[in-house]
Amino acid sequence: MVSGDQPLRHLLGGCWNGPVAWDEPLAKWSTLRVGGPARALVKPNGIETVRRLVMACQAAGIPWLVIGGGSNLLVEDAGFPGLVLVLGREFSAISECGIDQEGRRLVEVEAGCSLARFLGWCQRRGLGGLEFVVGIPGSVGGAVVMNAGAWGREIKEVLAGLRLLLPGGEIEQRPKREQEFSYRRWNGPAGALVMGATFCLPPAEPAGIRVACRVHLQARRSKQPRGVASAGSFFKNPSGDYAGRLIEAAGLKGLTVGGARVSEVHANFLVNSGGAKAADFLALMQLVQDRVKARFGVWLEPEVRIVGHSGWLMGE
Repeated sequence: MVSGDQPLRHLLGGCWNGPVAWDEPLAKWSTLRVGGPARALVKPNGIETVRRLVMACQAAGIPWLVIGGGSNLLVEDAGFPGLVLVLGREFSAISECGIDQEGRRLVEVEAGCSLARFLGWCQRRGLGGLEFVVGIPGSVGGAVVMNAGAWGREIKEVLAGLRLLLPGGEIEQRPKREQEFSYRRWNGPAGALVMGATFCLPPAEPAGIRVACRVHLQARRSKQPRGVASAGSFFKNPSGDYAGRLIEAAGLKGLTVGGARVSEVHANFLVNSGGAKAADFLALMQLVQDRVKARFGVWLEPEVRIVGHSGWLMGE
């Protein structure tokens, strides 16, 4: 442990009694399997723990970062110089909390719950409306922040409200009507963190949910690369078009930089063909953007969130 770690060691000693992974490679926490180390990484088990750690980091001037399943994450090779909080299984409770005026069931879910676990929970209890998320990796919190979607649906459509941790440390439950969403983005209060979400889901036959999920999953698997590390769709679709179509039309399928490659199966997937560095993906991203811009006059905006040595660099 180098001397520069002492402020963070002291901070964690005063407000955290769980395990700490020091100099933890963030490639382990990203579905792209690239990224340098975090100075320290912990897995909080509740919203009060998150609040305490975030407030302590802010007061001490220590960089901090909250991540979920890492499915839309590209961490630079230099890593992250502060504390990374991973919202995972320890922060993934699901509970029913009522029925709305239209007879839909209200379900509260903590941000660290995986979409796959939540969908399975709903299927067993006969709650529909989430079939479109089948096969989407990542957590509920990440899905809200990215306004995840597929097959013409978006996560905002099934939300009733959000539980937020505000920059000043306040924890508030806010209804959906106060939230603003856009394509692949939750436009929430600056600096706010999504700690949980309430969903409104209609009753449905479990067998029907299974069939719909199977159809969506088969379609997804037939169109997307399998057996390789990726971040899912790398670029946002431009208005009225598809990023994958533009990249393919520009003749970029199979384009490779180091270990990063444009998938031959779906051009909007940049995949780790083995041994890739974050720098490979950043260089490949730039090549794709430049060539699509030169050919079609369209600048592709990354859907992935890019993390550098001082925090979010893109996709904030």
